[in-house]
Amino acid sequence: MEKKSKTYLTLGLMVLGAGLIYFLATNVVPRMFVTLTKAAPATIVSLNDSYVLGERILAKADGADKCVVNVFIMDASGKGVAGKGVSLTGIDGISPEVRATDKDGKASFNIVSSEEGTFPLEATVDGAPVGRSVRVTFRN
Repeated sequence: MEKKSKTYLTLGLMVLGAGLIYFLATNVVPRMFVTLTKAAPATIVSLNDSYVLGERILAKADGADKCVVNVFIMDASGKGVAGKGVSLTGIDGISPEVRATDKDGKASFNIVSSEEGTFPLEATVDGAPVGRSVRVTFRN
């Protein structure tokens, strides 16, 4: 009888151990990794990884219809950098003149013109050229 009790005790401890391992593997360890690996906000701008996109690059040259250009300021790992001052140059009528990037590193600009033509726009972040451009076109 004593041998059977030891066998049941050993078997019970093995089942209890397996249950503990399962609980740790499915609950504790994943939460720990999420806590330990939470990403810090991006703060260092990578000009090579930043880019300029035209959301709407064709508009009427009536001084009211607008082109929309988005500038994305990124770090080397591809995360957006918040709070950076971005400006566009290449045409009058850019609003706002300087825009701070949002939490995703995006700064959005509206451009209007009464003059017909295609205008290349260059972006700068905190005075440094991004090195990317986009062309907007205004027609009647």
